[in-house]
Amino acid sequence: MGARCPFSAANHQKPKVAFLCVHNSCRSQMAEALGKRLAGDVFESYSAGTEPGSRINPDAVRLMKQVYGIDMEATQHNKPLSQLPAVDIVVTMGCNVQCPTFPCSHREDWGLEDPSGKEDQAFLAVMAQIEEKTLDLKCRIQAGTLN
Repeated sequence: MGARCPFSAANHQKPKVAFLCVHNSCRSQMAEALGKRLAGDVFESYSAGTEPGSRINPDAVRLMKQVYGIDMEATQHNKPLSQLPAVDIVVTMGCNVQCPTFPCSHREDWGLEDPSGKEDQAFLAVMAQIEEKTLDLKCRIQAGTLN
């Protein structure tokens, strides 16, 4: 099991996951928060942006607090890539821009639509997708099937 995935339980290594987006204000922030909440026992979560905005999207903050009880403003802020530690896994949010090459052992794109400027239902749909994908990533790491 450990031979296929360097982060499997056999190696007892907790990987660092970076969720990357352009502004680090919405999807990547939600992914960082949900990663910490839902998979903190399996991986460490970070987020950053290629062109960080000045603040986290207020709709994302409000809805994450309402749905999950997570206050992203209290625990997170917009960060450039340079503030990330060395990471093992990079997850891009589907930003449809040229995301930089960032050193990692595994990379995947979640292809999520940006809900910024849309109704709450768009945010809730993206939040549900992030929850599902975060739990899937957690399971793949635990099973040693990350490829």
